Amino acid sequence: MWFTKSQEAVLKELNVNSKTGLSTEEAKNRLEKYGLNKLKGKPKKSLLQLFLAQLKDVLIYVLIGAAVINIIAHGTEGIPDALIILTVVLINALVGVIQESKAEKALEALQQMTAPKSLVRRNGEVIEINSEELVPGDILIIDAGRYIPADVRLIESANLQIQESSLTGESVPSEKNADFITSDEKISVGDKENMAFMSTIAIYGRGEGVVVATAMDTEIGKIAKILDEDENMLTPLQIKLEELGKTLGYGALAICGIIFVVGMLQGRQVVEMFMTSISLAVAAIPEGLVAIVAIVLSLGVKSMSRKNAIVRKLPAVETLGAVNIICSDKTGTLTQNKMTVVKTYTLNNLKDISDERNQKANVDETELIRSFVLCSDASIDGGQDIGDPTEVALVVLGDKFNLEKNTLNAEYKRVGENPFDSDRKLMSTLNEEGNKFRVHTKGAIDNILMRSNRILVNGEILPITDEDKSKILKVAENMSDDALRVLGVAFKDVDTEIAPEEMEKDLVVVGIVGMIDPPRIEVKGSIEEAKRAGITPIMITGDHKNTAVAIAKELGIATDISQSLTGSEIDSIPDEKFAKE
Repeated sequence: MWFTKSQEAVLKELNVNSKTGLSTEEAKNRLEKYGLNKLKGKPKKSLLQLFLAQLKDVLIYVLIGAAVINIIAHGTEGIPDALIILTVVLINALVGVIQESKAEKALEALQQMTAPKSLVRRNGEVIEINSEELVPGDILIIDAGRYIPADVRLIESANLQIQESSLTGESVPSEKNADFITSDEKISVGDKENMAFMSTIAIYGRGEGVVVATAMDTEIGKIAKILDEDENMLTPLQIKLEELGKTLGYGALAICGIIFVVGMLQGRQVVEMFMTSISLAVAAIPEGLVAIVAIVLSLGVKSMSRKNAIVRKLPAVETLGAVNIICSDKTGTLTQNKMTVVKTYTLNNLKDISDERNQKANVDETELIRSFVLCSDASIDGGQDIGDPTEVALVVLGDKFNLEKNTLNAEYKRVGENPFDSDRKLMSTLNEEGNKFRVHTKGAIDNILMRSNRILVNGEILPITDEDKSKILKVAENMSDDALRVLGVAFKDVDTEIAPEEMEKDLVVVGIVGMIDPPRIEVKGSIEEAKRAGITPIMITGDHKNTAVAIAKELGIATDISQSLTGSEIDSIPDEKFAKE
């Protein structure tokens, strides 16, 4: 449990000096010991193996047996019927092979999640290497924009934020702290503040860490192992067809035996009765059944593909008809995976924000949105979001009110800033405002209120009272209870350029915004349809409980927080009891 150990203990256990890193020779030795830092999968099946796998079915065995017996029973006259039966078997196998090949190619395209290059410290120098060559003990350099290529115990962090939605399902980046230590070994991945994980991406700040796990030993590797487990579970249709195949096989043998015995008791010739009984047995086998099943399932797969659903094996389509529980991820599946401002608040004015453009704002709301946009480093270029998701949401908010980022930046040029710091939980910029300058500060509302002595009310700057502060904090608390992420904003005007340490004093509070990763528009209707069909939808996420419940309520999946369970709560329930409940 690397996250429960101190930095010194981790470095000692991995036998590495953080200032010099591994030597080239030691890295080579460890690479031979641990292998390449690359997720492994089962060997890819050849077309022949895929074809033979399609023939592993009792009903197929019965059909092949029928073809052979046909030739035995009727000689050359039985060859046409035998060829027809074998053609049906061949077509069924080819359809299965084609579908699985298409699905395999689609899945391979989804598996490219690791970074090609990494910055590491070796022999006392920072060098760039292929991520596959990383080994436990390597000192990894992390900066904004880089993918994390292995599981890392952080040893340094400066305002480091990592987007971990691929592992946790949480849209908001996780703030990292190298000094964090816990004795709780059961905390979730998202709460391990001193760890960075393979396949996630750093979006802000910088850090250093020591690689503690590579390849299949990483968190993402554990998921890959689970996905790679080959559980040959039969679908309801396969079970029924297998039972039918056995019934037909045993029935054919029984018919052969009964007819043969009856004929012998009647004094008929042995050869005649043998041929007659075999003919009846062959006639009892529905040769077209396999082909019909394959064609129907193929049509189902084709229909699913039009809706961007990859079906790996044909029989899996039929299983969907027997579904009574659907478990779905939250982020990006039930939600848009895009932070969105849904509420704004200036004193005594709480407003819901829609997705419409060209919205109108009063004077206080305009100042609130303008300050948020100017105090953001994110941008939207050609429809592509660039920067922290929270700041992107603020830029989008500005667009909805015709306060476009590039236009504001051109009019109010930034001349200074005090970058975000995890201790202050604030960020400030200094922008030109005519012949003077204006400081724009955004961050945690309680920290802003501590640094403010005035408030903007209907366009006027007035002294702030304790009652004003209480109102703002109450609204912020209500937003938090609704699982909204709350940000506050303030400003102050100055005559000349000032130093960063002077920016966040004697501020004028403007208001707050509440944002969330909203549900997809089409999802609620789908959930209602599933419920009408007798299917119970369940949401699975690594996000915080309150946020998950808020989304579940909005989608109609849950009505109360008591209907939710954390991972540790599930682990404490015995498997037998969990299965029953």
